[in-house]
Amino acid sequence: MAIALGVDTGGTYTDAVLIRDEREVLASAKALTTRGDLAIGVGGAVRAVLEAAGVAGEEVRLAALSTTLATNALVEGQGGRVSLVYIGFREGDLEKHGLADALKGDPALVLAGGHSHAGAEVEPLDLAQLETFLAEQDVSAYAVASQFATRNPAHELAAAARIAEVTGRPVTCSHHLSAKLNGPKRALTALLNARLTGMISRLIDRTEESLRDLGIAAPLMVVRGDGALMSAEQARERPIETILSGPAASLVGARWLTGAEEAVVSDIGGTTTDVALLQGGRPAIDPDGARVGGFRTMVEAVAMRTTGLGGDSQVQMRAEGLQGGVTLGPRRVVPLALLATEHAGVVPVLEAQMSAALPGEHDGRFVRRVPGALVQGMGAREVALLERIEGVHALGDVLRNRMDQGALQRLWDRGIVQMAGVTPSDAAHVLGMVDVWDREAARLGLALMARRRVGSGNLLAEGPEALARMIVDQVTEQTVEALLETVFAEDAPAFETEGLARHELTRRGLDRHRGLLAVDLRLNVPVVGLGASAASYYPAVGQRLGCEMILPEHAGVANAVGAVVGRVTMRRSGVVTAPSEGKYRAHLADGPEDFGAAEPALARLETLLREQALAEARAAGAEEIDVHVARDIRTAQAEAREVFVEATVTVEASGRPRVAVG
Repeated sequence: MAIALGVDTGGTYTDAVLIRDEREVLASAKALTTRGDLAIGVGGAVRAVLEAAGVAGEEVRLAALSTTLATNALVEGQGGRVSLVYIGFREGDLEKHGLADALKGDPALVLAGGHSHAGAEVEPLDLAQLETFLAEQDVSAYAVASQFATRNPAHELAAAARIAEVTGRPVTCSHHLSAKLNGPKRALTALLNARLTGMISRLIDRTEESLRDLGIAAPLMVVRGDGALMSAEQARERPIETILSGPAASLVGARWLTGAEEAVVSDIGGTTTDVALLQGGRPAIDPDGARVGGFRTMVEAVAMRTTGLGGDSQVQMRAEGLQGGVTLGPRRVVPLALLATEHAGVVPVLEAQMSAALPGEHDGRFVRRVPGALVQGMGAREVALLERIEGVHALGDVLRNRMDQGALQRLWDRGIVQMAGVTPSDAAHVLGMVDVWDREAARLGLALMARRRVGSGNLLAEGPEALARMIVDQVTEQTVEALLETVFAEDAPAFETEGLARHELTRRGLDRHRGLLAVDLRLNVPVVGLGASAASYYPAVGQRLGCEMILPEHAGVANAVGAVVGRVTMRRSGVVTAPSEGKYRAHLADGPEDFGAAEPALARLETLLREQALAEARAAGAEEIDVHVARDIRTAQAEAREVFVEATVTVEASGRPRVAVG
């Protein structure tokens, strides 16, 4: 009997499941995710699932982790302070593909160097300027991107070696993450990878410690964004590949739990709602690379739309117009009901705010410092504000002026502090849909928000129950929009579908409008609803969309299920070009090699890619490995003959993860 453990660390909950022989869920369990020390939540969930199944840690033969940590960090704009070394480009190129936005004020150096499309050096690498730059930096990691590094990585490798030698900090080379052209986009991917390095490494380290403490010696696997597995060490080096890890695992889990072939899968977590498609029983892959938090990366991942909508989304009053209302997200805050279970002083503060004659600007909002968060590169105002945030504080008690609000926003963006306030989870507690945390704190928080006034001068809502229903209805509305945006984009990719989900005609179709015109709109495939709160929110979503809503058993831990039933898959790609007549250039990891004919160049590239893919699959713990090779050869007609232009070779090595022997 082979017992496998799946763990998913989400923004709110850490889930754990035990599966026997890939056929049967023995038990599942949840624990609150502990941001300050993730090991506490991981250990709590694993300990609970072992006890529920009556299984000893020594009996576990495989452990796998999926996580929304990287996805949530990019959605919320969090991560370490990093630096980008940009070789052979112009200053203006920093504005392309959102690089300047992704830097968020972090330092960047545009450095002389780089190569041509054919792999020839354009300008020598200026290592002296690089060393001067490095002496002035205080960052957690570096990203290096050189012009045409996928055609010749020499300058990236040299710069990375010097950075590691001088600083000792982790370095990400863009050509290690993608073999495709598009330097600015590769630079963005490398930058985001560097920003996530410390965060993911801490998660893996602490997870491994927790497993060892529970007697689990099985090697730890990590789910990639395409649903495949990799080793923990590979995840430390390439944390960017874990973006959409949790959502990808949920797709694999949805397929395993339901057997669905064609379906829309919607997974609501604490921070995000992730919507994707199952086609022919497999997750659809985004050919353009994963898009998360407004950034389009070069990471191969499931084709998924991630929306900042979850059970812990920040509820904000809609300020414009006379009608009022609420909007949800995209930021996550700690629910008041949860905060009050962890800190006894929250309810008395809410009661005091409720007794005031007039509502205050910051009523029902709290802030707390995240233990263990990296504190680097902060200004004097952020330092001063952080010194006032020890324990839990009402927001109004720590903000002294408007400039403090900007400093607080920067601390929140960096993940150094957490905000707490009204969320859909609080609304669900008020309505009795769930009962796991402090209902009174939720009721007081909603009562404080309900007495605020909208543009017409009327109250936002007639009490906490009315506001709670308004919030839950808004969850339904925004979930429906997220689902429709996904299916519109899939059904009509050649048309402009932006905003169509919110179009008045769409709304009339959902309402089954009957007048001179009959308008009907419904989903033509089932929706698989996943997540701990799916049973609370998704029946209304299915009714609104007129479709079958499947809520499988173990829907609340589908990510953890998907983590442990996946396969190890490693893909490596390379290119052969023809820089001149009779010359065929294979662009290899150590630099280009020239051949007199196309076939020897292709064979050389294929051999090296096969070796790399197999080595990485074995390093990830795969066994019984299958290898598939694909060649995409582009030719053109010239003077009545076919001329070789370029070829891409892709090698895929895939196998089941090796189960530890007891």
